Amino acid sequence: MTKIIFRYANIEDVELLQYWDKQPHVIASDPDDDWEWETELLHDPKWREQLVAELDGRPVGFVQIIDPKEEETHYWGNDIEENLRAIDIWIGEADDLGKGYGTRMMRLAIERCFADPRVTAIIIDPLSSNTRAIKFYEKIGFEFIEKRILGKDECHVMKLEKFPG
Repeated sequence: MTKIIFRYANIEDVELLQYWDKQPHVIASDPDDDWEWETELLHDPKWREQLVAELDGRPVGFVQIIDPKEEETHYWGNDIEENLRAIDIWIGEADDLGKGYGTRMMRLAIERCFADPRVTAIIIDPLSSNTRAIKFYEKIGFEFIEKRILGKDECHVMKLEKFPG
């Protein structure tokens, strides 16, 4: 099996990420989002990692890992518990969907989060209407917590607890 690796996203990825943002399957997962790549790729806060997933050197997806307690817009609310991570993930090209890349990327992201011994759980927020994503996260082990309005969207907040040991 070919290995997927993460590398840090940088300003040279701006055109690729803007292109991926215009793909119908990416828009469907987050229709109201503007990532402002030209700015965000130059902004490197300690609470966030922005990663490009590569398969044999070819970019196939994007992963963002944040500390929701420290994140400056307080997207997750001011009362979010400490020692969590939140993940955003997507596959760039529609032709790369259904090949297991998302599962492999998610497993790598989970390992990365839980490599920090302080992290107790990971949260995600797929749109409540995105049943495909919800099923994907359930297969990986995420459990439904609540429906919540985040930004302008109704989201299906899910959590993966760190396994002891």
